Amino acid sequence: MPKILLYYGSSTGNTEDAAERIQRAFEHIQPGLVEVINILDDSRLREMDAYDKLILGIPTWYVGQLQADWEALLRKKRLQKKDLCGKQVALFGAGDQAGYPDTFIDAVGIVGNICQQQGAALVGRWPTTGYEFEASLAVENGCFIGLALDYENQPELTDERIATWVQQLGVEFGLVRTTDQ
Repeated sequence: MPKILLYYGSSTGNTEDAAERIQRAFEHIQPGLVEVINILDDSRLREMDAYDKLILGIPTWYVGQLQADWEALLRKKRLQKKDLCGKQVALFGAGDQAGYPDTFIDAVGIVGNICQQQGAALVGRWPTTGYEFEASLAVENGCFIGLALDYENQPELTDERIATWVQQLGVEFGLVRTTDQ
């Protein structure tokens, strides 16, 4: 069984693309490490229970809104009922920092807050350096609580950001030592 579950929602394909890139980047650490599930199949949410390491992909829509599949999941209180104690959760999301600078990747902050309330330990914090935005619910102590991607304004940085973040997660998840990189 893979050691990491990556659960994502996507409407335009950007977050799906990022999820696939993240899975491929983990292949360099260890083949078969990550299982990817689209949130559209919300019946598979129960599979989270079998994993201690989770990656959640949450795109932000319009003015700080959740993507439709994430919105439906939270409206049903499915994630809010999960016991995430003892689990490490890494978050990533896509947003538009130029078009929505006051709510850039807010959905990551919304889901991250729920995960913390349910007992998860968030890993994979990401620097805000290199982004131009005004505010985000995903910023704590000067860092994003997860990887921030912007397919609209900085698509050329996506591969490098994912590669760096996956290496960081490899260490934080205890899969590699810092000297192994």
